[in-house]
Amino acid sequence: MPRRHFLRGASSLVALPLFYSLPGRLLADLAPKPLPIATTPDGKPLRLAWVYHPNGVIMENWRPKGKALSGLPPSLEPLQGVSDSLTVVSGLKHDKAFGNGDGAGDHARATGTYLTGVQLKKTGGSDIRAGKSIDQHIADRLNGVTPLPSLELSCSNVRSSGTCDSGYSCAYQYNMSWLSEDTPNTPEVNPRAAFARLFGGVDTAGQKRMEALWERRQSVLDAVSYDAGRLYKTVSVEERGKLDAYLESVRAVEKRIAANTQERQLPDDFEAPSGVPRDYGEYLDTMYDLMALAFQTDSTRVITFLQSHDGSGRKFPEIGIGDAHHNLSHHKGEQDKIEMLKKIDRFYMEAFGRFTQKLADTPDGQSGTLLDSCVVLYGGGICDGNRHNHDDLPLLLAGKGGGLLKGGQHLTVNNEPMCNLYLDLAKAMGAPMERFGDSTGHLKLV
Repeated sequence: MPRRHFLRGASSLVALPLFYSLPGRLLADLAPKPLPIATTPDGKPLRLAWVYHPNGVIMENWRPKGKALSGLPPSLEPLQGVSDSLTVVSGLKHDKAFGNGDGAGDHARATGTYLTGVQLKKTGGSDIRAGKSIDQHIADRLNGVTPLPSLELSCSNVRSSGTCDSGYSCAYQYNMSWLSEDTPNTPEVNPRAAFARLFGGVDTAGQKRMEALWERRQSVLDAVSYDAGRLYKTVSVEERGKLDAYLESVRAVEKRIAANTQERQLPDDFEAPSGVPRDYGEYLDTMYDLMALAFQTDSTRVITFLQSHDGSGRKFPEIGIGDAHHNLSHHKGEQDKIEMLKKIDRFYMEAFGRFTQKLADTPDGQSGTLLDSCVVLYGGGICDGNRHNHDDLPLLLAGKGGGLLKGGQHLTVNNEPMCNLYLDLAKAMGAPMERFGDSTGHLKLV
């Protein structure tokens, strides 16, 4: 990988963050040269991620009052510590998520259209048709730049067939990322498998060797301890602390995964594989930690994370809510349901807040942090779950993209397609496009 060093062991290949104090022979990649694909204006890797929020939000607690983010609304308060790196955007839409003559099925369309911008073919059979998603257009351009062109994660079930919402295929509702119009890009729901993919190598044999390590109750770091010790003596005294912190973060995630080895039933009725935490907040945090490690090591620059599929009936015993999220979203103005939805919105945002703070606390190169070189879009394909509307969508961008975004502001656009923003992001990631989905032109936010 460009600008990265490795720890090698018999069972693993552990990518490391950039160390500027490595010997000259290892610093050859750092000599001035034309900027590689997907870099920030200051030359660091530009990372891009989408995080999906299901079933809409309660807008009165989401939308900032003014243009500046001097004070965040209740649902966004968990992001106060990184507010100077936030850009909240109001007024974006996904017209193709409306029925447009196809009747009911807003939840399937919300998820399936979110990154494709197309009208889904209403079918529950094998003749599905969506569109290649924006993340995969960008990932194609980055193929070979990083070990993983992209990483897809989910805390929901994996379904690519069968009929779900109002006659729509389950493939639409359970997949954000699409390799082509008829091939969903199945996300990984098991943190254990995702960890093995990051640190066991991209090939199946490497991941099996990782599993063998765990069967022997060993850490991936045990396998690379000799190489790590040599590297520790090589880097500067200042960067030894950085190395220690990174290795400890890897071990912490590994321990968290190892603590969740029993198969169990999660609240939204899918059989959770070994490695999935019982507690939903812990599940979210584990996936977010994997995202942070993937960005920190430049293992990939494109990630999608489906926290839960739209229409999810997940319950939230962690915060004292025993009603299903989807049912609550049809609140019909009932205040008790609205208050529970506010708590759910806040629950999701607290997990996202822990993630963004981790990015803000993680150094990136000689100066700046991971959050400085990221753009992480958090939002969903429905605004108000009671109305099932797909305009004025909830959206915020965390990170400054190395100067692409100013941060600390609330921007309002005039009913623009979400795909216009995607054109901006594709251009920033080195994959310019004239048109995508239902785009009408560049939004020019980044």
